[in-house]
Amino acid sequence: GTFQKKGHSARVLRPEEAEKLAKDQVLVSEFKQLKLEKEAQKNWDLFYKRNSTNFFKDRHWTTREFQELKACREFADQKLTILEAGCGVGNCLFPLLEEDLNIFAYACDFSPRAVEYVEKNALYSTERCKVFQCDLTKDDLLDNVPADSVDVVTLIFVLSAIHPEKMHLVLKNIYKVLKPGKCVLFRDYGLYDHAMLRFKSGSKLGENFYVRQDGTRSYFFTEEFLSQLFKAEGYEQVVNEYVQRETVNRKEDLRVPRVFLQSKFQKP
Repeated sequence: GTFQKKGHSARVLRPEEAEKLAKDQVLVSEFKQLKLEKEAQKNWDLFYKRNSTNFFKDRHWTTREFQELKACREFADQKLTILEAGCGVGNCLFPLLEEDLNIFAYACDFSPRAVEYVEKNALYSTERCKVFQCDLTKDDLLDNVPADSVDVVTLIFVLSAIHPEKMHLVLKNIYKVLKPGKCVLFRDYGLYDHAMLRFKSGSKLGENFYVRQDGTRSYFFTEEFLSQLFKAEGYEQVVNEYVQRETVNRKEDLRVPRVFLQSKFQKP
């Protein structure tokens, strides 16, 4: 079975988990950290080369979880312009375009290979979508998306892959293309998620920040950190809460605690 709850309280660690995290304080060397930052794009490109379009499942839960995609319309068939910042190979993008025929989507990704996969998808049409390669921390979104033109930005499992010191640059970039009064829909890894507890010793880059074996990185958000990050760039907080899910496999007596942060921030 699966249990889910939403709210503002962070997950409480079991004693053995707390002990494991307390022990693991050695950080990856500064030299290696700089190398990882420099090679971030190459590592994500290799990730997509290895996994092609098979790694992530299509995310048909997006419209269910984010009712705002319907709620932000003033009338039923109103056309919406969205930006999927960090679209990967389109696992979120294509289900959305299929489910909602009144959406035009801008979509971008750090990895040129991921962008190529989106363009090759049978569902890709330039009439409904514009995909482009973009490093959200330094490439200006205004080169591809008009200022103040987007109704909804989705930022789903993207910010966690970026160095915490550069996350504010992504939010600043997105702010320019978002219409006033419109919002960013956010979902990403939360503090003490199962993935965070599985990192082996020697993977830690900083507080709540880790590197996987393939060189891709992952940050685990607290509600407070995310709130400060968005507010510092001028956004207003609408919703910001933990989603805690526990998958229980009774046969193998396994409990897998998943923790995500699901949020909505608005441009005034």
